[in-house]
Order: sequence, then structure tokens, then C-alpha cells
Amino acid sequence: MATLLFRLANVSEEEAWEVRRLLDEHGFDTYETHAGFWRLGVDAIWLRDDAQREAAREVLERYQAERQERVQQEYADRIERGQVPSLWQRLLHHPIRSLLVSLAVIAILALTLLPFLGLI
Repeated sequence: MATLLFRLANVSEEEAWEVRRLLDEHGFDTYETHAGFWRLGVDAIWLRDDAQREAAREVLERYQAERQERVQQEYADRIERGQVPSLWQRLLHHPIRSLLVSLAVIAILALTLLPFLGLI
């Protein structure tokens, strides 16, 4: 019976490619499913042979721990070099989007609070 091994939803294409390559290198018999047009299915990598489940999980856990460490180190390096933008830099980089989001928040707050403020 097939076993769900790795969900591909919200996973970057780079990470999905690395997982596919890793599973292939270790000789695991896998296949992929896609959620389809209406997104009712599951984007995932499945393991055909249930007997390989523990070995596959160990390989994936080791990979994810290494990837987490690598990404955290890359982020720390970017912080040291000053390449990570602050909140204000991000807002100033997209001024129209920031303005529209601020107006939307104010409109939602006004619509939400107006009935309560009218009771006073």
C-alpha cells in the first residue's frame, strides 16, 4: 500500500527537486500526485513500498535538518552583510502597495467599528 511521504504544497521548486533527486539516489520507489485543476487532490510524493517507509523517513529527516541548518546559516550571513531589508525598507520599496493595504485596513476597521461607535 502506498504511503504519503512528502507533501509538495507550499514547497519551493528547488526543495521539491532536491527531495526527488534524494529519493531517487537512495533507490526508493516513489510516484507523485498533483492536486489538479480544482485543487481537490494532494500535491505529494508517495512511497509505493511500505517496507521502505522507515528508511525513507530517516533520509528525509536528515535532509530536512541539513536544509534547515543551511538556510539559517545563509540568512545569518545575509544579516551580517546587511542584505536583509527592514520593514521600513520593504514599505518604501512598494509605496503604492503599502498605501493600498493601509487604506484597506482602515476601511475594514471603520466598517467593523462604525456600528459600535454609532451607539454612543
